[in-house]
Amino acid sequence: MTGRKTYLFAFIDDHSRALVGYRWGLAEDTLRLEAALRAGLASRGVPRLLYVDNGSAFVSKQLQRACAMLGIRLAHSKPGEPAGRGKIERVFGTVRRQFLVELQARGGAKDLDELNRLFAAWVEGVYHRRVHTETDTPPMERFLADQPPRLPTPAELREAFLWTERRQVAKTATVGLFGNRYEVDPALVGASVELVFDPFDLSMIEVRYQDRPWERPDRSPSAATSTRRPNPTPKPAPARPTGIDYLAMVEARLAAQTKRTIAYAELPLPGLEHPEPHADPADPEPAPHHDHQGANR
Repeated sequence: MTGRKTYLFAFIDDHSRALVGYRWGLAEDTLRLEAALRAGLASRGVPRLLYVDNGSAFVSKQLQRACAMLGIRLAHSKPGEPAGRGKIERVFGTVRRQFLVELQARGGAKDLDELNRLFAAWVEGVYHRRVHTETDTPPMERFLADQPPRLPTPAELREAFLWTERRQVAKTATVGLFGNRYEVDPALVGASVELVFDPFDLSMIEVRYQDRPWERPDRSPSAATSTRRPNPTPKPAPARPTGIDYLAMVEARLAAQTKRTIAYAELPLPGLEHPEPHADPADPEPAPHHDHQGANR
């Protein structure tokens, strides 16, 4: 991961300042936003209000649909008024001073999985357990002292985060979606259909015609095309870590304290086997970077 630009999507609980959803990704888009939000909802519950800024990922039809399905009110900060995002900005300042400094001291992370794992260990093992300077209480203690939001069922989460796209069926009785091709019923050739799918799992899609389910076509591996390109430049050699690996110590301590009980850091994203399904390996790799995205309960 040395030299690769990364983005942090994070959501805080307004009352406790707890980080209730977070994830590093290789792009600042709706898919990575939903990865962080979906994991947070699964482990910390469904809030009444989601307060976000006006970036393209936050005004997408996919996010609007997810919030509507789960009964979450979606609110956006006013353009040009950053004061409303002050709490999440202070959290990102803490991330820079406490986590990113230690990450750089150890030579970075070898890949995105390690970056997310180390960050989750720091959040759960350090940030959530330290007394917050504004609330005088550790964030997770304050979060749990109040009545936590209800946890959604896996079925609710999956339905809320389904995406839809319209396509015209080709003469070969196939439709294309994100570089893949799917076989559909030949009776639909030439028709405009709606594709309903989980963006975290493109192995199956649902085809709807005139607002009714038609079938669930199997993905055709022989007809699938790839949008990925080979990387023309070699990756730089990772920096050699020096000194004490503080983040590794934090991760080991958290694992020992929890004794392998289920923790937020270990929760997989529903149906997400490949954390960066749309990452382009041909993208350049500038210095690591994190971006702010925030919300309140």
